[in-house]
Amino acid sequence: MRPTFMGLETARRGMFTQQSALYITGHNISNANTPGFSRQRVNFQPTIPYPGNGINRPHLPGQMGTGVEAGSIQRIRDSFIDARYRSESNQLGYYGARSDALTRMEDVMNEPTSEGLSAAMDNFWNSLQTLGTNPNESGARESVLAQGNAMADTFNYLSTTLNSIRDDLKQSISVNVDKINTLAYQINEINKQIGQVEPHGDLPNDLYDERDRLVDELSQLVNIKVTNQQSGGIPSPIAEGTYKIEILDHSGKSLGTLVDKNTIGGEPNKISYKMNNDGYVESLSIGNGSPVKVEDFSKGTLRSDIEAYGYVDKSGKQVGTYPDMVDQLDKLAFALIKEYNHVHRSGIDLDGNSGKNFFQDLSSYKGAAGKISVALTNPNEIAASLNGKGNGDNAYKVAEVLRKDLSEFEAQIKDSAGNLINLKDFAQNDLKMTGNIKSFYGGLITSLGVKTREANVLTNNTLTLLESVDRQRQSVSGVSLDEEMSNLIRFQHAYNASARNITVLDEMLDKIINGMGTVGR
Repeated sequence: MRPTFMGLETARRGMFTQQSALYITGHNISNANTPGFSRQRVNFQPTIPYPGNGINRPHLPGQMGTGVEAGSIQRIRDSFIDARYRSESNQLGYYGARSDALTRMEDVMNEPTSEGLSAAMDNFWNSLQTLGTNPNESGARESVLAQGNAMADTFNYLSTTLNSIRDDLKQSISVNVDKINTLAYQINEINKQIGQVEPHGDLPNDLYDERDRLVDELSQLVNIKVTNQQSGGIPSPIAEGTYKIEILDHSGKSLGTLVDKNTIGGEPNKISYKMNNDGYVESLSIGNGSPVKVEDFSKGTLRSDIEAYGYVDKSGKQVGTYPDMVDQLDKLAFALIKEYNHVHRSGIDLDGNSGKNFFQDLSSYKGAAGKISVALTNPNEIAASLNGKGNGDNAYKVAEVLRKDLSEFEAQIKDSAGNLINLKDFAQNDLKMTGNIKSFYGGLITSLGVKTREANVLTNNTLTLLESVDRQRQSVSGVSLDEEMSNLIRFQHAYNASARNITVLDEMLDKIINGMGTVGR
């Protein structure tokens, strides 16, 4: 025989369970605009039916249901979509930072405009052409001096500004390394909290969300792999456990572990970097692991910033977007100084004296773009003539320094041992320069433009993919207010129906208790 008050308990369970669902729906609505929040769901499950198995079970036609309970409160999340999102985020972090660095460089180079180095060289060349036609005019001489100073100032500006941006990149590397370590610490702390909750069978959904939000942020900085680890105890079958986070190389091989519950002291490992004596990033380390070369890191903002700033590659060569451009400008300025001075010295100035160095002489090409300056202050000392004839032949000759092929350079310089060598051999063999001064610089600008456009295209493509994956993630995990309002009505009706069920049962019991056995009253 079934218990008399069994129906009341069944209805009560229905009320309380629907009430829990209403609370969770309210929680979803409240966090509809919370970054990283995943909608939650109450998983309804029937309670144990009556009667259970046993010798003394009552004889009934079959087991009767005893109501419903909230089996678990689960967040709705797709780990596969999360992995795709983080992969695209890592790509966007790399290409976005690369695009920013190259765009800043393009802005500094300011080509093609009337204020760039190419225009400064053209103006200098044009002033020399005018001087060749009018070698005795003071205005033409003043113009050459002014345009020479303007060109030198442009070299100086480019060198100084590019090096200043490189200093900013160094600071950005330090900030990103600190950010990685901070995120690893925060994720590890949440891991600890999750590890204290899950063994009791509960699901800390909001902690899961906060942890995933931090992991998303970390994935933009470095390429990572996330592995779930058991928390221990008696967790729910759908508990997500703690996260183990590793940094990966291009092939997906682990370079080291950032976060792991099994690390010494339970604290995360820290990432650090080492500079060589020339100020280039030599290697990175994760915890107490072996140093890792920059090229082994797979994408992310950190690697992009290091590539722009400068690092030591696996062959031991010092490379980098910004130092490479400064180095090319140094070569350009050095070759220009040496050949121009050589040709200028072969001429005769307005007073009939042999020509002097037009530019301040330098012994090394390193830093030449930042050091180039005009040595002459008196326009009469410009050696515009040849053979003392008072013509402008030498003005034409020095002008051609900007346009004649490097293989035709005639100047000689001293090597590191103090021996005289041909500038053309040094430029072509040691400095790897080809063409002429103008074309060499034009090649630098063209290459920069191609790289910048490629980075911009890849950034936009990756952003499109990331947004697509994010829309997929939101369709699964995001809060739909229309759906939640529908759930509110659904759970409210179920709650009201359970309450009405209690009223009906109360009336039935009242009839039994107060209405039976009163015949004749």
